[in-house]
Amino acid sequence: MTAIDARHATTATQPFDVTRVREDFPILRQLVRGKPLVYLDSAATAQKPQAVIDTLVRYYTTENANVHRGVHYLSQQATDDYEGGRSKVRAFLNAKEDREIIFVRGTTEGINLVAATYGRKNLGPDDEIIMTAMEHHSNIVPWQILCQEQGAKLRVIPMNERGELLMEEYEKLLNPRTKMVSVVHQSNALGTLNPVAEIIRLAHQQGVPVLLDGAQAVPHMVIDVQSLDCDFLTFSGHKLFGPTGIGVLYGKAALLEAMPPYQGGGDMIRSVTFERTTYNDLPYKFEAGTPHIEGSIGLGAAIDYLTALGLEQTAAYEHELLAYGTGRLSEVPGLTIIGTAREKAGVLSFVLENVHPHDIGTILDTEGIAIRTGHHCCQPVMDRFGIPATARASLAFYNTREEIDALVAGLHKVVEVFG
Repeated sequence: MTAIDARHATTATQPFDVTRVREDFPILRQLVRGKPLVYLDSAATAQKPQAVIDTLVRYYTTENANVHRGVHYLSQQATDDYEGGRSKVRAFLNAKEDREIIFVRGTTEGINLVAATYGRKNLGPDDEIIMTAMEHHSNIVPWQILCQEQGAKLRVIPMNERGELLMEEYEKLLNPRTKMVSVVHQSNALGTLNPVAEIIRLAHQQGVPVLLDGAQAVPHMVIDVQSLDCDFLTFSGHKLFGPTGIGVLYGKAALLEAMPPYQGGGDMIRSVTFERTTYNDLPYKFEAGTPHIEGSIGLGAAIDYLTALGLEQTAAYEHELLAYGTGRLSEVPGLTIIGTAREKAGVLSFVLENVHPHDIGTILDTEGIAIRTGHHCCQPVMDRFGIPATARASLAFYNTREEIDALVAGLHKVVEVFG
């Protein structure tokens, strides 16, 4: 039994009523090109349950107002619900305090915020940042920009042919010049679940803070930031079945307190004169301007929905789907799965012999099947495996075995066309 199997053993025996759950997602009921929609692109963005949609409509129809500044009823109601979203995120991640939850636009902005504030303050010439060989571009480029400005250097943990990190190489990379470790929890291109608890433990032995890119992991497993002891974690609301344009940066309060502001403007200040500005307390020091109010409220509704379903139960169901999908895809002639880590979650990336991934995606689209094709903002991963791109089917708890069967049938048609 793998670690994933053991973690879900208590919930895997409980029935998961995917038919009922699918009723909560109105977009899944439509036809695409005359065929029932088969949506297998949740790693790019997840679909939204009716509860989230209704929450957004309710906000705009009954309480639309700016937050924090108004004394009138609508403003107070909007403020309560906006801050209520923050409290739900804190509980969802098991952070210590609401002030450790910073609202951002998404994972990308969360990483940029840390690089631009903590990074600029704490990294200098020849200091080093460690990341993995499977990072999304959003966890590479901000650190490259910082390195160019500060004279620091990137160091990369390599991976094997299965898409698993070589942890012994990570231990060798850690040294007195290491000032930050920034790693992806779950790879969007491979599905690999990295051993982040061990990565954090080893970094902390050297006094090095760790940022986790939780964009793919947070929607699909229970995350406890206190248990992990990560210093920063960031994720995107739209992958968590919530609205687009809202995300979260979690940071330990002591670190956030010591970091300079990311942007200047309204609400991140206590007082302003032409001579001097005094900054606001956490979390508002990092939330300049009118925030994404309905995004926070909608994200809170998504968290309520997931909590009611039970993340352990949905994760167990998705794990079963992944195992089924892995077996079914192996039946397709000429297909190779890219990313076969022993610890992985619901991503099936693959290539077909003599067929470009874009052609795979185009033919599947005629069957109403939505997958993602390309490099998935992970060009170094593609370079590592010697391929230009992959086709990627990514799973969520609203997917079914029948949809995987439809995918496999569509792939057989692709083989026939290019055979």
